[in-house]
Amino acid sequence: MSLTIDRFVLGPVQENCYFVRSERGAGEAVVIDPGGDAAQLRLELARLGARVTAILITHAHWDHIAGVADLAEGTGAPVYVPAAERIVLASPDDFYAGQGIYVRPHEAEFTLEGGDSLETAEISFEAISVPGHSPGHLAFYADGSLFSGDVLFAGSVGRTDIPFGDWEALSESIRLLVERFPPETVVLPGHGPETTLAAELARNPFLNELRAAR
Repeated sequence: MSLTIDRFVLGPVQENCYFVRSERGAGEAVVIDPGGDAAQLRLELARLGARVTAILITHAHWDHIAGVADLAEGTGAPVYVPAAERIVLASPDDFYAGQGIYVRPHEAEFTLEGGDSLETAEISFEAISVPGHSPGHLAFYADGSLFSGDVLFAGSVGRTDIPFGDWEALSESIRLLVERFPPETVVLPGHGPETTLAAELARNPFLNELRAAR
């Protein structure tokens, strides 16, 4: 299977949204983390002639869910959210209004947990539990590509100096990813450029302890 992946940088904190398509899934696409600009995303989908079969959410921080309600409403696609963070997507004002951030709520059609799999648009996704940046954070793996959300970046890792952040949990999550997937696995993060597990294990300054333990 060969995937075609398009990246769109959205919103004030430059969040990465991905369209994922398969050669076999003609005219179908999966959208991961539509963090805003749903109208732009729908235009891009129309340009590609793609129908959305699923919207996947790695975690429910505002910059990853700001476009979910509008995109789901406009496309009719079902939304899959981490089970532990479904309440955040359903009631974002309870979590973000105090910061002056307002996100349209959405009741996700489905929840996912680590170990779950999803077959859609002729693509097999595996959900991996990777808490630390947020309690219910999931990464999604498909055909050599790892959509890591805000767990692992090129040269950095997810913040844990935020509510519900946990450095020990994040470190363990990254160790799990490094041990579970091949070094050539392409990492498509929630912010910044793509990378590989090998590149991050070789030089990411936040992975010094992990390197020393290998």
